[in-house]
Amino acid sequence: MKSFLANVWTKRVVATLSLVYTYFVFKFAYFSIFYDIHVHQRASLCLAISGVSLAALIIMLYTRKQLFTRISSFVILPAMLPVVLLYFGEWGAILPIIITGIIILLLSGASEGLKTAVATIILLMYIFGALGYFLFTSFFVTPTKEKVVETGVSPSGTYRYRIVNTEDSSNGSTAVYVEPNTADVKYKMVSFTLKNIERVVYLDRPSDDEVTIEWTTQSRKEITDYLNSISDQVELSITDAELEHIGYTYDNKLMLTTLSASRKFALGLTASDVDPVPLDSLNQEQLDFFGIGKEPDGRYYIKDISDRMREVLGDKANKRVYFKDLTDKEWKVYNSDHIDAPTGITLFNVKKYHNIRLNTLTDEQLAYLGVSESGDVMILSALRHDKPAEEGAEPGEDIIVADKKIVFRYYVAEIDDYYDVNARHFSVDLLN
Repeated sequence: MKSFLANVWTKRVVATLSLVYTYFVFKFAYFSIFYDIHVHQRASLCLAISGVSLAALIIMLYTRKQLFTRISSFVILPAMLPVVLLYFGEWGAILPIIITGIIILLLSGASEGLKTAVATIILLMYIFGALGYFLFTSFFVTPTKEKVVETGVSPSGTYRYRIVNTEDSSNGSTAVYVEPNTADVKYKMVSFTLKNIERVVYLDRPSDDEVTIEWTTQSRKEITDYLNSISDQVELSITDAELEHIGYTYDNKLMLTTLSASRKFALGLTASDVDPVPLDSLNQEQLDFFGIGKEPDGRYYIKDISDRMREVLGDKANKRVYFKDLTDKEWKVYNSDHIDAPTGITLFNVKKYHNIRLNTLTDEQLAYLGVSESGDVMILSALRHDKPAEEGAEPGEDIIVADKKIVFRYYVAEIDDYYDVNARHFSVDLLN
């Protein structure tokens, strides 16, 4: 048994477990940035993390001279920096990992000089990281006092809301926030809720005396018919793949935008007409005027290629250059060519649009775009007592202003991907 444990290959295999522990430390750091923590059983959580950390420490001490363990010993403490800053106070979850990281760093198989250098760098990271975080939260976060008046869940359980009254220097406000009720990560002893994914669906200043929330269920067709009855200009923004599935080609959605007055006149428009103008709406003479060619199959290409554009295109300039094949850099150069040098006025740009009018989509196409057949709709009623009292009213009697309206539809949330949990990006708002 002793020879088996002393075998270098045994240690190398066991050392991979240190990477597993390090992976979960990094996952904890990721959660600290994008999630709020809610500990349900502090003592149990502390014991569980302490037990796992102790086992990991024993494994890492046993394999301290292996490469995987050395790497782990150097990265555990830096990975825990956001956890310490953002989950400050949850010491039962933090300290076992920090202690493990310190011990394995000091007792790892690396040379003393390297350990000293790494430890110094980590210490400076914690000092400046804490200082920067303190300055940010002290000087760049607006001080407000919030009171959660009411919370609840939609009938389907898909969404939850909270009503918040805020006291600030502008006489306060009342806001209603809606967020997904299905994006939490839950464990027995702790749960995590996504940061900054909630949407403000109602905001009123000064604060309302009373806000009442009602939920109802509406079908996809009902909401579509209602939105189309309001305006025939309602547009959705969809992806290239979705456009193709619906029946559009890349070139169908190419538009002339940022048209100068002279270019609008050339199209028979007035200076006050708004763009964009679809290339598909232009005749051959108008396309020639803008230096654009069109193939019989509907593909558009650059007819008049400038010297700057040729330089960027290289060998591609010797062939027919289709808009569909342009890179981002080539698009930028092409559009910058159409600026009037003396005045600096943009004559026109060509851009790919992803907007499509709602009234052109069938119910089946909306289903393909991810809109459920039916879902939750929030109706809000707000009451506010306004002064002075109405003429003729009894002394002290105020005007009661009532406001009842729909402030949230599942339909819009699904079309615009309000709650796309897979599209999280780092921002300073996550540090608030």
